[in-house]
Amino acid sequence: MNIILDFGHGGMLNGKYQTKGKRSPKWDNGSQLFEGVFNRGVGNKLARLLDWDNIDYDILVHEESDIGLSERVRRANKIYSKRKDSILISIHANGFSKESANGFEVFTSNGSTRSDKYAEILHSCYVSKIKEIKDRGIKEAGFAMVKRTHCPAVLIECGFMTNYNECQFLLNNEYRIAKAIFEGIKQIQLDNEGI
Repeated sequence: MNIILDFGHGGMLNGKYQTKGKRSPKWDNGSQLFEGVFNRGVGNKLARLLDWDNIDYDILVHEESDIGLSERVRRANKIYSKRKDSILISIHANGFSKESANGFEVFTSNGSTRSDKYAEILHSCYVSKIKEIKDRGIKEAGFAMVKRTHCPAVLIECGFMTNYNECQFLLNNEYRIAKAIFEGIKQIQLDNEGI
């Protein structure tokens, strides 16, 4: 099994965030979450866990610059053309105009696909490991990373960066979130091996 790790949005270059928007408010305590930085933080911790367990993976975006969706889809499809055992996991933090919006969500493309089973497993592990964030369930959407990629693909919105309490949790628990996703990957691996 090969995991394709997708970190949505740009990171930091020379102290400047590379994506317009895609950040939390600057809270009264001085904290602020930049989504692309958070996504990379969780993703890189997840990559280390995969290393330790000898699970193959590819990182779609090594750059700190904001790589567009069409290029990320192209890269994922190129990997899948060579590794048909690949599963894409796209890591994100959610945002909304009202601070009251909260919870995590797991997305697949519309209709019944192989991704649905993987989404159920990842969702179940997230629910069991991350009790502090409300479960908004598994949903279908036309997001490019789950719709236009050829491999099974799941997009995880880890929580709302625009909700103060969830933002503070996200800022301080990248490893726990990575570990929850990792546990899901391990379950998928066992499921694929028929154990």
